[in-house]
Amino acid sequence: MNRITTLFNKKKETILSIYFTAGFPTLSGTAETLLALQEGGIDLVEVGVPFSDPMADGPVIQHSSTIALRNGMKQRLLFKQLKEVKDKIHIPLILMGYLNPIMQYGFENYCKSCVDSGVSGLIIPDLPFADYKTTFKPIADRYDLKVIMLITPETSEERIRLIDEHTSGFIYMVSSAAITGAQKSFNKQKQAYFQKINAMKLKNPRLIGFGISNKATFDSAAENSSGAVIGSKFVQLLEEKGSPKEALVALKEALQLS
Repeated sequence: MNRITTLFNKKKETILSIYFTAGFPTLSGTAETLLALQEGGIDLVEVGVPFSDPMADGPVIQHSSTIALRNGMKQRLLFKQLKEVKDKIHIPLILMGYLNPIMQYGFENYCKSCVDSGVSGLIIPDLPFADYKTTFKPIADRYDLKVIMLITPETSEERIRLIDEHTSGFIYMVSSAAITGAQKSFNKQKQAYFQKINAMKLKNPRLIGFGISNKATFDSAAENSSGAVIGSKFVQLLEEKGSPKEALVALKEALQLS
């Protein structure tokens, strides 16, 4: 069974997913970061594939992508690094990457490399939903890979229902129609959006991401979904501390988690 499915079958709430950019802050740090996150009790890890034009990402993650590319991180190297640590990693891994490099790699080859590297799912922010349904989903299904779709406050109810019908794993619920980046709190408008989605009674579980950096935002995400995805805050701490273990300790302190 796909590890994402297993996770959400076993754990229904307070799931904590962490994003980091492969090749940042060092080219060879992927395995160290993954092992530190697993040992630190993180439920799910989203590994970002650095890209020169990351349209969904804010300045912190854009900066990390720039550094990673300068360090020499490439897709094939990332797959090699993941494969080397595959037998030690037991939590679900998701690759977050943009469509153009994936198409250059070849989507079926990409799926094969994911399976060989222990990857359970994909997030492709610029993948059109119509193309996903007709072309990408049949291939991903053959490899038991979950293609995770994003929804925002501006996503129509009709589209949300379509996403819920044609995907599995979970739905990535973006907290605001903006780029990534830490926020101190979620305002009434965002809270209303969370409540609206709750009322839809979707079949898929959801994780809330974008802007989660402290106890207030984490608690709000946990109250309105199965948990949270934290990216910018962890990436920032990773650069500051230079150690994934120390970065995770600092993040848990910010979230007031034991």
